[in-house]
Amino acid sequence: MPFERAGRRRHAATISVLIVVACFVFPTVAIWPFPPKRFSGNSLIDAGSLGLSGEGRVVAFGDFNGDQLLDVLVLGSDQKTLSVYHWHHDSFTFTNSHSIKHPTSVYNVVPGDFTHSGKLDLLVMSQSGSYNQLSLTLYSSLVGDGFDTNNPLTLPPSAMPQPIPLDIDGDMKIDLLGMTPASLGSSSSPFQVWQNTWNNTATESTLFRLEDAPFRGQQCTLANPHSNAVVDLDGDCLADVFLVCDDGRGGKTYQIWVNRKDDGFVLSQQGALPSGTQAISFADIDRDGTIDIIFPTCSSVSRSGVGSDCYINIAYNQQLPLCTSTTESGIKKGIQVCRRPEDLCVADPNFKFNLSDSPTNDAFVRFAVSSLFPKTPALLIQDTTFTPSLPVAFKLGDANLDGFPDLLAITVSGKDHVPNLVFSVPCAKGIPGCVQGGAGRGWSVANTGVKALELVKDARSLAFLDLDEDGTLDVMVQRTGSDGQGNFLFVQNNFYYDAFFLKAIVLNGACNNGWCYTSNGSAYLPFGVSYSGATYKYTVLDTAGHRSAAQVGQLPQTSYQSIQTPYSFFGLGRTNNYIENLFVGATVHAAQHYINMEGVIPNSKVVILPSAEEGEWKRELFLRPGEWIPWVTVTVVATMFMLAGIVLVLHLSEKREDEQERRRVSHHINFDAL
Repeated sequence: MPFERAGRRRHAATISVLIVVACFVFPTVAIWPFPPKRFSGNSLIDAGSLGLSGEGRVVAFGDFNGDQLLDVLVLGSDQKTLSVYHWHHDSFTFTNSHSIKHPTSVYNVVPGDFTHSGKLDLLVMSQSGSYNQLSLTLYSSLVGDGFDTNNPLTLPPSAMPQPIPLDIDGDMKIDLLGMTPASLGSSSSPFQVWQNTWNNTATESTLFRLEDAPFRGQQCTLANPHSNAVVDLDGDCLADVFLVCDDGRGGKTYQIWVNRKDDGFVLSQQGALPSGTQAISFADIDRDGTIDIIFPTCSSVSRSGVGSDCYINIAYNQQLPLCTSTTESGIKKGIQVCRRPEDLCVADPNFKFNLSDSPTNDAFVRFAVSSLFPKTPALLIQDTTFTPSLPVAFKLGDANLDGFPDLLAITVSGKDHVPNLVFSVPCAKGIPGCVQGGAGRGWSVANTGVKALELVKDARSLAFLDLDEDGTLDVMVQRTGSDGQGNFLFVQNNFYYDAFFLKAIVLNGACNNGWCYTSNGSAYLPFGVSYSGATYKYTVLDTAGHRSAAQVGQLPQTSYQSIQTPYSFFGLGRTNNYIENLFVGATVHAAQHYINMEGVIPNSKVVILPSAEEGEWKRELFLRPGEWIPWVTVTVVATMFMLAGIVLVLHLSEKREDEQERRRVSHHINFDAL
């Protein structure tokens, strides 16, 4: 009997060894259910043009077919032809869906649901017959796919400073804020609002009605180009308006208008911008729950758009900080000194930006570009390959998921225009961008695993996006084509980070947040739309138990081809817990313009459907899809069956032994009884 068991063991061991050898010698017959990774290597990887061709340029992102995958809008080299490219997950490429040709040169395109139909329309800003105005044209979306090119809507023209989209009256419909040719010289009310008056049920309806903007205070003359933005700056999760103004003497100033809902906008702060200020970007640089501003300044800009003697400037938003403990009241000696985690959306009326370059001002940091790029200190400030020239702003996004936004910039050396990824890092000795005393965050140029960027010598524009919705921020590089490598390059972020992310999008309440129905009875969900002005704030605990807060805005800028994604993406850093609080704010004029979601699962996408009235907001959470999910299910089911089999065998064995024991007891002779 023992020899028989030993023989079985040797036979099983021999079979196991043969299987392992077969897996290595004949890999084609090896059993491995997972498909090979599309990209290998812990680095930024050249993914090619992904189906985009020609000499055009990407002018906007948007989900044009409502499949929750990011599509792109390409403007041809003639500056008139607009083509929508849909993303296809299976083929991992963009495919040309349809094109339209605008009659005049296109300057900017804003995708948005202007007709509140649950689908993206196209607002085209283009050349006009008059030198001091922009033509505005809307191509409304069709029932199936594409745009109504036979019946474009001609809108009241704008002055040359491009208008920005926002919801100015809280009805979740997209309005515009800017100046008209008639209001340009007005000293009292140069700001005008294109009030959205579209009525889906009316047989004839106008899209916009021009009105004086409800801005209470001394209005300025908007700069051209500008960096106007719709983003929450006072901390109440309600989007405010940041405007860049022309002071009439060759300089620039700024104005911050705080949103007071039905009472309009109130001028809260204004001041001069530093000399040589270029395009301004917005992000929570130091992860304290407030939106800061970052921008370059240059002593001169050449005709080719290259800035010399440039500095990077960061103005930190001074607001009440987050309380470090949930037990803190936030009030000391009758004065509020910090915010409790549940009060993240309470406004701080004393917020401010201090842009003075003073040694005692820790809220403003200024450091030379040469400290980051000693070999190539010049920056590309303007893209002169487009007519008129476009401002090139810093692109901000959390590329390494540590919770702090990183930036993309283009450096210039001779004829070489090279894209660079710059990481936000903790302050230490010799790190550029740290405030006095070594506090705050500094910056470090990524120099390992970035060969895909270093090989590019003809970059003209950069943007962050999440290719294929895989939870990492990738990079889109737009090229001049002078290197003979085409005009489009996508760089896949294939770095491994042991951190988490969250994606979120606030929709515009179309179709009462339900199914949209066409005239022929077909239905679709309004997942393709979003709007400027949504606000996200969250608190999260890291692995050491430290609580931190962060703020992210949704689509704060759309002018001058800023190319921002309709969703918001933010890294959570290393955490072993759910997101404590996720505050989501909208521009609705309801008593409660935000909600608090507790216990949100990391590595997921949250879709928020706000109500324009005093109603319940809807929310949906999507876990990141993965090809491994079906195999996990199969593994779990197989394991359950295996465990059930083991339990059954043990049960039968135990039952058999009990029966044998019973029989032995019944045959036992009690000699004491005899």
